[in-house]
Amino acid sequence: MNWASGTAVALCVLAGVAGSVQVSVMGRFGERVSVLGALAFSTIVTAAIATAALLVARRGLGALADGARQPPWLWLGGVMGVFIVLTITLAGPRIGTAATVGLLIAGQLTMAAAIDRFGLFGSERIELGAPRLVGIALLAVGAALSLRK
Repeated sequence: MNWASGTAVALCVLAGVAGSVQVSVMGRFGERVSVLGALAFSTIVTAAIATAALLVARRGLGALADGARQPPWLWLGGVMGVFIVLTITLAGPRIGTAATVGLLIAGQLTMAAAIDRFGLFGSERIELGAPRLVGIALLAVGAALSLRK
């Protein structure tokens, strides 16, 4: 594995850790200020950090205008981000962090397999072999088991 791939793997693991922390933190935040209040505040913080990163990287705010000129289906990333944060803020306190993350990952992996298989959203088609399908099935079983108390 080269340095770039190793870095990508490490970042994915760290993002997974961050996602679990986010479920717990957003659940508590939603209980204190309301689910929609927590969602709105979180989105404002995200926008502020992303804008600061653009400026620090000397990309300028023109990148925002470039984004606005893209096909609207590419904006689904933002829509999905809002939906994910809303969902984890609601689900975390009700079913627990492990179950929320497990179900989220099961849904992500299932959709990711469909995206790969059918080349959705401009992705390259990647065949699904038996090991991938078994892995998805095992993850779905694990997610279902995580709901048991």
